[in-house]
Amino acid sequence: MRSIWNGAISFGLVSIPIKVVNATESHSISFRQVHLDDGGRIRYRKFCELEDREVTTGEIGKAYEDADGTLIPITDEELAALPIATARTIEIVAFVPAERIDPLQMDTAYYLAANGVPATKPYVLLREALKRSQKVAVAKFALRGRERLGMLRVVDDVIAMHGLLWPDEIRSTQEVAPDASVTVRDKELDLADALMDTLGEVELTELHDDYREAVEELIAAKASGELPAAPPAGERAGGKVLDLMAALEKSVRAAKVSRGEETGEEAGARTGESAEVTPLPSRRSARTAPKEVGGKKSTSTARKTAAKKTVAKSTAKSTGQAAGKAAATKSTAKKTAAKKTTAKKATGKKTAAKKATPRGRASA
Repeated sequence: MRSIWNGAISFGLVSIPIKVVNATESHSISFRQVHLDDGGRIRYRKFCELEDREVTTGEIGKAYEDADGTLIPITDEELAALPIATARTIEIVAFVPAERIDPLQMDTAYYLAANGVPATKPYVLLREALKRSQKVAVAKFALRGRERLGMLRVVDDVIAMHGLLWPDEIRSTQEVAPDASVTVRDKELDLADALMDTLGEVELTELHDDYREAVEELIAAKASGELPAAPPAGERAGGKVLDLMAALEKSVRAAKVSRGEETGEEAGARTGESAEVTPLPSRRSARTAPKEVGGKKSTSTARKTAAKKTVAKSTAKSTGQAAGKAAATKSTAKKTAAKKTTAKKATGKKTAAKKATPRGRASA
C-alpha cells in the first residue's frame, strides 16, 4: 500500500517514525458524463477568467475569498512556515476510554506503519500499552492543509488512526428530534423487541453490496449486446402510513419465515391470513372437560385411584397390626393374673402347714 503521509508519532519524549496509508478503499462504480447526442465525453477544463484561456496545473495556486469577494493569495510556502507542531507529527494529547469518542466524530481511517527498523521497538511499545490500558489515544495532526483531530487504537497488530471531526463541527440534534409528545405503548415495545430478537445477529463479513452487483450485471449485459434482465417485482415502501401494530406483527412473521423458524403456511395459519386456524383449548376448559364414556382413564385419574388403594391398604394393615397388639396385650394380662392367683394359693398352703406343725408338738 502506498503511503500518503510520512511523519512521526509524538508519545511524550518518544518519537516513532511512521508512514500513513489508507485503511479503506471504495468499490463503488463511477460513471463518466457523456453527450447524449453522440456519446462524446464531457470534460471540465480550467480557464482563467481574465485571460479567457485554459491553464495548466502548475499555473494554479490558492487564494482565500473574503466576504466582499476579494481574493487573498496564499502560497504553499506560507502554509508550511506556520508554527504548527503537528505539521509532520501526530501529537498524542490524552488517553481516554473508547466510549468517550462519539461515533459521529469518526471520519477517514488510516493504518500507521513503522517507518524503518529503529521505529519498530517504540511502535510495538505504544501498541502494547494501548492494548493493556484498553484505551484509545487522542491526537492532533496536520493533513492536506489543515490541522485535524485523530483517535489511535489497535486493530490486530497494527495501530490505526481515525480522523475525527472537531466537536464544533457536529451539528445539534434539536432541529431533527421527533415530537416529544408522542408516546409508545408497552405492547408496541414488546413487538419491537420480538422483531429484534427474531432478526438476531449477523456476520458483517457476509454482507455485500447488492446494488453494485446489479449495476455490474447491467454493464456486462449491455457490453455483450444483450438486453438487461427485468428486475424482479417486489414491494417498495411508499409514503403510506401503516398501522404500527400490524406492521410490527407482519415484520416479525416475515423475519421468522426468512430465518426458517416458520413456514409461510404456519405463519398464515397462526394469523388467519391464508389458512384455517384451529383454536387450541384453554387450560380451564381442558380441566373441566367431561370424560368420554367408555374411554380410557386419564393418567392423573389412574394415579389418584392407585394412591387411594395404597392408602386403604396401608390403613387396613395398620389397623390389623393394632388389633393384634391389643389381643396380645390382653392375653399377657390374663396370664399374669393367673400366675398371681396360683402364687397366692401356694402361699396360703405354706402358711397353713406352718401353723399346723406347732399345734401338733404341743399336743404331744
